[in-house]
Amino acid sequence: MGGQKFEYDESGSTFFYFVLSFLALILVPATFYYWPRKRKEDPAKREELCQCPNCISKQHIIEQSQPYKGVKNFFIKLAIISGWVLLGFLAYKVSQFDYEMSNFDPYEILGLPPGATEAEIKKSYRKQSLILHPDKETGDEKAFMKLTKAYQALTDEEARRNWEKYGNPDGPGSMSFGIALPSWIVEKENSVWVLGLYALVFMVALPTAVGTWWYRSIRFSGEQVLLDTTEIYFYFCHKTPSMPLKRALMILAASCEFDKRHNSEIIERITDNEEVPMLLRELPNLGEKNKEQPLCRPYSIKARALLHAHLSRMRLPQDTLECDRRYIVGRCPDLIVEMVNCVNQLIALAYARRIPRLPTIETIENCMKLSPMIVQGLWEYKSPLLQLPYITEDHLKYFTNRKKHIKSLLQLAQLPGEDRRQVLRFLNDKQYDDLMKVLGKMPYIHFQVNTEVIDDENSTVVTAGAIVTVTVFLRRTNMKELFGDMSIKEKEIIKEEEEGGGENSEKPENDKNDKKETFKRPVWMKQQTKKHPASKKAKKTVAAKVQAKAPPAPSTPPPSSNETKKTKEPKKKDEEGEDSEVGSSDESASHSSGSDEESRQEKSSAAEDDDDQWEKFQKRLQKRERLEGRSKSSHPVHCPYFPQEKQEYWWCYICDRKSHTLLTAPAHVTALVDTHELQLRFTAPRWPGLYTLACCLRSDSYIGMDQQQDMKLDVKEAAAIPAEHPQWDLSDSDTDNNDQGGNESEFTTDDEVEEE
Repeated sequence: MGGQKFEYDESGSTFFYFVLSFLALILVPATFYYWPRKRKEDPAKREELCQCPNCISKQHIIEQSQPYKGVKNFFIKLAIISGWVLLGFLAYKVSQFDYEMSNFDPYEILGLPPGATEAEIKKSYRKQSLILHPDKETGDEKAFMKLTKAYQALTDEEARRNWEKYGNPDGPGSMSFGIALPSWIVEKENSVWVLGLYALVFMVALPTAVGTWWYRSIRFSGEQVLLDTTEIYFYFCHKTPSMPLKRALMILAASCEFDKRHNSEIIERITDNEEVPMLLRELPNLGEKNKEQPLCRPYSIKARALLHAHLSRMRLPQDTLECDRRYIVGRCPDLIVEMVNCVNQLIALAYARRIPRLPTIETIENCMKLSPMIVQGLWEYKSPLLQLPYITEDHLKYFTNRKKHIKSLLQLAQLPGEDRRQVLRFLNDKQYDDLMKVLGKMPYIHFQVNTEVIDDENSTVVTAGAIVTVTVFLRRTNMKELFGDMSIKEKEIIKEEEEGGGENSEKPENDKNDKKETFKRPVWMKQQTKKHPASKKAKKTVAAKVQAKAPPAPSTPPPSSNETKKTKEPKKKDEEGEDSEVGSSDESASHSSGSDEESRQEKSSAAEDDDDQWEKFQKRLQKRERLEGRSKSSHPVHCPYFPQEKQEYWWCYICDRKSHTLLTAPAHVTALVDTHELQLRFTAPRWPGLYTLACCLRSDSYIGMDQQQDMKLDVKEAAAIPAEHPQWDLSDSDTDNNDQGGNESEFTTDDEVEEE
């Protein structure tokens, strides 16, 4: 390799091969992925879509939202077709190259038949050399060299042997290395243009592209939300640990995505000076007089007014405020997800004592409530039946009957067909069919919870301070399967004002004191006190004072007098058990043969336990692999007031209703097509007792689809750390053997081998 000489391609053949292969590598995948395709609409699926006026106008708006889609597809097709035309031209060019030594036949070059005599060969050579000699006017250097080689191959013995053996009178060809670029690139006349092109690409275009991408990417978080918006969420959620729904909506409207200084897509019109004040006068309790920054800025007040108008389903001017409403509402779901993540991080920081105030569970739940409200264009206190097409507030009186008062979508679906048609008698047949199609596609979630301690020997027993893994099984079915089925009971709705969670069975408390305390910390987070309280009432007052002063402390308080009595009783039982073991040792000595069989059985059972643990470990790995893949496709949502297509997503978390605290980070379920499995982990309380926690499932698309399942957590006292173990003690015989063989080598010497 050291003596090889690299040369540029003079003929241009290898350069065309390089360009041909490089272009093919780009064109084939680009054609497959970027060629515009028209989706063939299935007539059956189109008939299943809702045909209400709001849905039809929404589809029309979505189609008009991409006016340059046709022009973009045209240029994409033009670029791909031009690439294939260039590829075909290069393939033709390569096929036309004339290689000198390909199919070399000296008789054909001299124009003689095979077997011609030497005189005929010389005669033909002289005749053609007079024509093809380079000094003649008709000369051709390439053809003359080829003619000379053909003559030598037939007259020279060595050249003839090379031609017969290798097909070339010069012998076997040597390997050569070259650069698949034409030689004009390194010519002196073109050096300035080549260097200018290199400088333009690598010193101007590439740094500009990378810098633009970097500047745009560092301004956004993982959910494609501006970092300035995330900072606003952190500030206000930390400032108001117990945030009401109205203030959460106010903070959402203050997002920097709605400010023209941060987002160039925002349009400020002259007509806003007239239309926005008129809208503010129509909306009560808007809070436009708030003096907090940036809640008092014009863009925030305008966005807040448009969100209130959207939730009230008010009509706005089509060309101005309606366009702004569609843009603001379309950005809200991603912003709400970011707000939920911010509150979750603040809760984690409060548990770690990094911030003084712990946000309550109501704060993060109010943030979650904003998503279905904005998607459906409906206030939370409104009836869930208003999510169905053709139903307005004037029609709600038909759902109030003497026999049964219909309040939820599930109750409407469970009615018999005749009764349901009687309730919806204000609709004609076409409207009734549309409503039933929408109702039949709405979700019904089967919600199961399994609690275990994975890394413990007994996974079903929860001990104090253990890591509890809650596996949640979700199965989605359409509401259509429940039509007329009265056997299924309505799921328990999330009770936010509930006071019955996180209760210790060993320390019953007074009901009056429970009513007085509006916010309680979990029992396992109370701070340690020096003196035992004289009564339970005094204990409550101390806990309330500690809650007002400091964040939750992980230190565990000393057990009460009742608990010490209960802990002494098992110790007595353990001592009795030890005495019984000592008494039974004499009996076991007389049955040595039986103990051998038992030891064998124990070994076999231990092996089986190892196999079971290995299978569980493999299943756990498979679960992780399944959970790692995160898709964002589930089921379309019927939301005519939302300007974009929406998929069904869910939040799942565990909380303590009594102490108003969040125990696990909310899991965002985005791929619930048929079934889904997720795992939530939290630390068990440090106090033994019976606790009632709540596993909640919230929809981000529908109102009234939330569920809650109570979990009874029976926490046992953690086992003491063993100080002694039979395997840790060495017997006397082992120590004697070790003492005797302490000076002996573990290797066999040559003398010992000879003695054997």
